[in-house]
Amino acid sequence: MPGGLTDSLFNANPKTSTRTRNWLKSPWNILTGYLNLNPTDKTSLNIKTTYIFSSRSLVWRNEDGGPEAADDIDPLTNQYAPREVEHEYMNSIATEVRLMTNYKIGRIQSTLATGFRLSYASFLRQGGGEGSTGSDFDLSITGDWEYNLNFTTTNIAPFAENIFRFGKSFSLTPGLRFEYLKTTATGYKTTDGDKQIPDESRSRTFPLLGLGLEFKTSPNASLYGNITQVYHPIDYSMLEPFGVTAKIDPNLKDSYGYNSDLGYRGTVKNYLNFDISIFYLAYKDRIAEVLRTDSSGVEYAYRTNAANSVHKGVEAYIEFNFLKFKNPSSKSGLSIFNSLGYTDAKYTSGEFKGNRVEAAAQVIERAGLIYSVWAFSSTLQYSYVSDAYGDATNSKTSTNPIAGYIPAYSVIDFSATCKIKNYSINGGINNLLDESYFTRRTDEYPGPGIIPAVGRSFYLGFRATF
Repeated sequence: MPGGLTDSLFNANPKTSTRTRNWLKSPWNILTGYLNLNPTDKTSLNIKTTYIFSSRSLVWRNEDGGPEAADDIDPLTNQYAPREVEHEYMNSIATEVRLMTNYKIGRIQSTLATGFRLSYASFLRQGGGEGSTGSDFDLSITGDWEYNLNFTTTNIAPFAENIFRFGKSFSLTPGLRFEYLKTTATGYKTTDGDKQIPDESRSRTFPLLGLGLEFKTSPNASLYGNITQVYHPIDYSMLEPFGVTAKIDPNLKDSYGYNSDLGYRGTVKNYLNFDISIFYLAYKDRIAEVLRTDSSGVEYAYRTNAANSVHKGVEAYIEFNFLKFKNPSSKSGLSIFNSLGYTDAKYTSGEFKGNRVEAAAQVIERAGLIYSVWAFSSTLQYSYVSDAYGDATNSKTSTNPIAGYIPAYSVIDFSATCKIKNYSINGGINNLLDESYFTRRTDEYPGPGIIPAVGRSFYLGFRATF
């Protein structure tokens, strides 16, 4: 797996992998059950439960010294340096119950959706164990773990939203979600030879409000608008991240804000559909990585609440079907589509005021062709993503590879699906022209540095429904 890379390593060979002794195993299992009931013709009850039982195990060369640090045999011991071993075990269960019913208040036709979400997650993180000096996938350790921490998160969230319809043209949808969140941390962490034993618990409650509006300008087109509160709570696992080289601000705070949009969408018969909107997202106490310099003049990454930011822009989508336009009853279709997103994302306070938000591309453009006939469909898509920066300081270059410029890139993808009764086969080619690019710089495994995107790749899948 390539990465993390410096700019010079990426420019020389984006498929460079300097860690031949690194191994990663991550079995991921998700089990989901559904129950759908219709007590009356106006009421439905939906229950969904999801259980995740997964893990991640890693043996790797500790990335002290950055990605260019050599992983060579020590001439004094005639062996490699001991590797570091990490384990994560994730078990979580979440249940969401949703009751929807249609009713009338006088002549006003309304729809109420209410319910709750209940979840519990356990997250065991073990790391800093001294591994072997070998090169195989050996997860054994010498001595004890440097840290052995168990995090739990409990979330209870009742919610309700109601669609009030005023005539055939206008509807109003207020919503409320009430969040209860509790996080705990137990276990130990060794720092400079001292074993610290946290026994911490934090809980908070907060409401989240939202409001949606829609006005139908015709039977097939409407104006719409929404505004909702947003909240991004931190938990203890964020304060003790996995395989991270950045320093973490111990006083990280929750982020919050609101999101709004206003748009116009619709269809013209069966050959044209479109959706264009403007949006505005205000983000308070945004968590980001910034560059700091230590007492010896060496730059390092620091994850903290950087500042407030605002994201605003335009999203537009249009699809035109040539064959349906010429013959509305055609059994086949040939569509051209274009999706354009423009985002102006900048910090509005603090030392980075006026800087672009890290990893926020201003332009995302996707265009392509869709062909379908009977049970077969295929899509050829061109994507363009403009440039961005790796951190809030907007550094073009840095001695720390998590900071720096992220150049614009473009890729072409192809996919196809064939359905026969209850079966379907799908396949495709991603990055058809094998372009070299990257979308992120990270301080996490396998960083620090650039994580190159996958080159040309193929996939094939099979689906059966009974």
